Amino acid sequence: MTRAQLTEKILDIKREKGWSWKHICAEIGGVSPVLIVGALLGQMKLVKPLAAKAAALFDLSAAEQAMLNEVPYRGSPMPPSDPLIYRFYELVMVNGPAWKALIEEEFGDGIMSAIDFDMEIERLPNPKGDRVKFTMSGKFLPYKYYGSEQGLPEYGFREE
Repeated sequence: MTRAQLTEKILDIKREKGWSWKHICAEIGGVSPVLIVGALLGQMKLVKPLAAKAAALFDLSAAEQAMLNEVPYRGSPMPPSDPLIYRFYELVMVNGPAWKALIEEEFGDGIMSAIDFDMEIERLPNPKGDRVKFTMSGKFLPYKYYGSEQGLPEYGFREE
């Protein structure tokens, strides 16, 4: 079985049982719902205790449970074709340069980690149509200025 086939099996069971992602995440627990759903869709891995919970919930074999604990090949084709995912791509294309400039001005020369990272999704009721709120928090990782000589900064933290 491939990882893609396991994802399809999980989605088939989800449909057959009429489960919501909220229900599945509550049953597995332990980490962010974004990580759990991402793992069940093949983009993240579940640590062994959570892979065991998912396997019990979906009645998976030992091999399928082990697959949930393997580091997956992550990512999707670019640009994405799904309209909702494309809008995130559009957000980065349009706002990315401004985000980069503002982050670098505040923190220095580096990046925001997508590995040491937290994300929350909320529904905000609004009379004009409910809104989706994403909160993202990633660790700042400064570039290392390798080969720097004495007296020169070793990392790209903001200089005062």
